[in-house]
Amino acid sequence: MTDAKIYPEIAAAHDSLTAIRRDIHAHPELGFEEQRTSAIVAEKLKEWGLEVTTGIGKTGVVGTLRVGNDTRSIGLRADMDALPIPEANTFGHTSNNPGVMHACGHDGHTTMLLGAAQYLSQTRNFEGCVHFIFQPAEEGIGGAKAMVEDGLFDQFPCDAVYGMHNRPGAPKGLIGMRPGAAMAGGALFDITVHGKGAHGARPESGIDPTIIAAHIATASQTIVSRNVDPQQMAVLSITQINAGDAYNVIPHTAYMHGTARTFSNEVMAQLEQGLTSIAKGVAQGMGAEAEVDFRVVFPPLINNDDEIKFAGDVAADLVGEENVNRMNNRINASEDFSYMSNVVPGAYVTIGQGTGEEGWACEVHNPHYDFNDEIIPIGSSYFAKLVETRLAKES
Repeated sequence: MTDAKIYPEIAAAHDSLTAIRRDIHAHPELGFEEQRTSAIVAEKLKEWGLEVTTGIGKTGVVGTLRVGNDTRSIGLRADMDALPIPEANTFGHTSNNPGVMHACGHDGHTTMLLGAAQYLSQTRNFEGCVHFIFQPAEEGIGGAKAMVEDGLFDQFPCDAVYGMHNRPGAPKGLIGMRPGAAMAGGALFDITVHGKGAHGARPESGIDPTIIAAHIATASQTIVSRNVDPQQMAVLSITQINAGDAYNVIPHTAYMHGTARTFSNEVMAQLEQGLTSIAKGVAQGMGAEAEVDFRVVFPPLINNDDEIKFAGDVAADLVGEENVNRMNNRINASEDFSYMSNVVPGAYVTIGQGTGEEGWACEVHNPHYDFNDEIIPIGSSYFAKLVETRLAKES
């Protein structure tokens, strides 16, 4: 995209921001272990004159920039953690941490927010307070929840909070969004079936938990197909069944694991109740017992109608209305930004990485993935324009 209204100061910093992004990519850290990344973020924010608070949600960082005495305030959020995936790329900034890589672009998200912080610290063309929120542990282990429970919005009050995620395969710089439910809530579950071990040649002397697990897996698929309103979206997947260690032994216990996704808290509760009822009922009916641990990891991400319209207007001013999709398809993946937007009004958007055969066009969580450095100035300018528009100086 060549016609985006990139701030000249951000464009001039593109090379240095790219260097930061690639350094973070080369040194990925898993959730709640982002010591080096947090230190880089804190150092840069301090260098640019921001107030810096570390240790929010263990390894989270918040940079605060105040201009004038206006009481308005907003939060801008980026995630910092990597994934436990061995990197398959061969470029110069590949992971130096075996088995860990930035396969979801959090290195780019962090860098785009740093670019906005640097620009706003130089220009200060707003009145009010901006909190730059650098979150740990987004990848399913509760970083946003930890920051909120650690007093994020008590210590750093925000009238609204904004986030952004890269979108591989979408045209470069295309800003996508959706009002209301935009990303699914996600749950993980574990089912333990307690049977009675026996010799494989004498099944009548035991209670086979593997057969019971198979019946639970089959019956559980009726929860969505026969219980959830067909106009609601829901997915319930059994992804693992583990039991036994030998060919000729009926095991004593079987273990099942899986995930559930939906855009509704009410439907999520329905999935939990249905799975628990089926697992316990099937097991009991076959002479065994079942325990169910159903954990909601992410609530559905619900964009505030007013804030997402505002975000769309800001994006349209930056990249042109033709490069803004205000009614994206809902995304079945989950994002723990929802923990923040459940507390204060929030708007979460996507930014296109580009199309083609490059690493930025392949799906996230892929060992060949890489963030497209060409969109750094667009993302940084979007964050900066949110601030300058929302906290515009009053005449």
